[in-house]
Amino acid sequence: MALPRDIPCETIMESVADGVFTVDLDWRITSFNRAAAAITGVPAEEALGRRCRDVFHSSVCDGACVLRACMEQDTPFGSRTVFMVRTDGTRVPVSISAAPLKDRRGRLIGGVETFRDLTALHLMRRELEGQRTVEDIVTRSHAMTRLLDLLPQIAASDAPVLILGESGTGKELFARALHNLSPRAAKPFVGVNCGALPENLLESELFGYKAGAFTDARRDKPGRFHTAGDGTIFLDEIGDMPLPLQVKLLRVLQEKCFEPLGAVNAEPALARVIAATNRDLERMTAEGTFRTDLYYRLNVVLLRLPPLRERPEDVPALIDHCVRRRNLLTGKDIEGVSEDVLHLMLRYPFPGNVRELDNIIEYAFILCGHGFIQLEHLPEYLLHAGGIATPSLAPSRPQPRPAGEPGDDGQPATLEAIKYRAVVDALARNNGRRMATCRELDISKDTLRRILQRGDTK
Repeated sequence: MALPRDIPCETIMESVADGVFTVDLDWRITSFNRAAAAITGVPAEEALGRRCRDVFHSSVCDGACVLRACMEQDTPFGSRTVFMVRTDGTRVPVSISAAPLKDRRGRLIGGVETFRDLTALHLMRRELEGQRTVEDIVTRSHAMTRLLDLLPQIAASDAPVLILGESGTGKELFARALHNLSPRAAKPFVGVNCGALPENLLESELFGYKAGAFTDARRDKPGRFHTAGDGTIFLDEIGDMPLPLQVKLLRVLQEKCFEPLGAVNAEPALARVIAATNRDLERMTAEGTFRTDLYYRLNVVLLRLPPLRERPEDVPALIDHCVRRRNLLTGKDIEGVSEDVLHLMLRYPFPGNVRELDNIIEYAFILCGHGFIQLEHLPEYLLHAGGIATPSLAPSRPQPRPAGEPGDDGQPATLEAIKYRAVVDALARNNGRRMATCRELDISKDTLRRILQRGDTK
């Protein structure tokens, strides 16, 4: 049934639950419905006349604009998920569709885009997947989940926090999460790497100095404690702080004040202190390289972050998280990692932890243009660690044989061991490509997977 002609188009647009806007050929917004204003946080009167990229700040505004593509190719584009940034800084997942806009003569006059807020859908999916997220911390690990459950109570306190964990486990992410969940969230978060500066520079960086304190001090320079105010100061690599500075930091924690170099009067230290290190502070206190009194002052609340090798259940979730983030940053549409890549990464110990995993995905995005990340897109050292030969980097020593193969104990090889060895050798010849291996051995992919799984459990 046709709509009555006396119903204005604006009335229809305002009744639609999805955001709808139109642009002219100069990309300036010509209409902007109520739902669009609610999702973006931009009132219609502020959006009209502005270029669409200045309103949306989406992940496809630079180089992969769907609206531009549909107008240039003169064809509608279906649903695509991207992220946009609201006026309050919140990232919102949205599904967008676009179509060219023409006049009655068929001439292109602009474009129309609709978008739907997917926030609730993403939250529901995370619940169904059993995945917990706080800030950018993604986990399915029971140990990490217990830490996340404690964060709101710890954040509500003003007590110092000491975060221990290997390099790359996400110590700064936890520090930022504590700040963002605390009553200080609107105040500054200031980070200092205590291992990156020599002692004299680190002291002035932390506490500042007054004009005339030394030869080149022509004006006052506020330190990080001053800049942090009553926010949060994050002292990373606290285990590398020299002993003389440890004494001064101890005074800050005990007396809640500090003195800039050359100052006559002390300034109040109002910031909450969160410290982190990948070093063994207990051993350092026993050796005398870290003050025992400072250790106990910092160690009011202790968070130990487990390394990634102790929580392999997090690897698939972290891979998905890194792929989604890289898609947003690069404008690509990589679907994920192949089964071969996931199998390899689940066995890899990740000495660099989450940071190393993120670097691997970043490297793979350089080589992978679309579809799934394959073995050939991974860094060579990772393939070598997994026992997969590459044309430019072959293993330097014979690969270990599965238990039961001749040469292990002098006993005849089992049939399963022979099959496993044949599959491993074929994978090496085919540079880790499973389909090519299946064709060479004339077996199905399920059979190949089953042989590898049985061999890995030996």
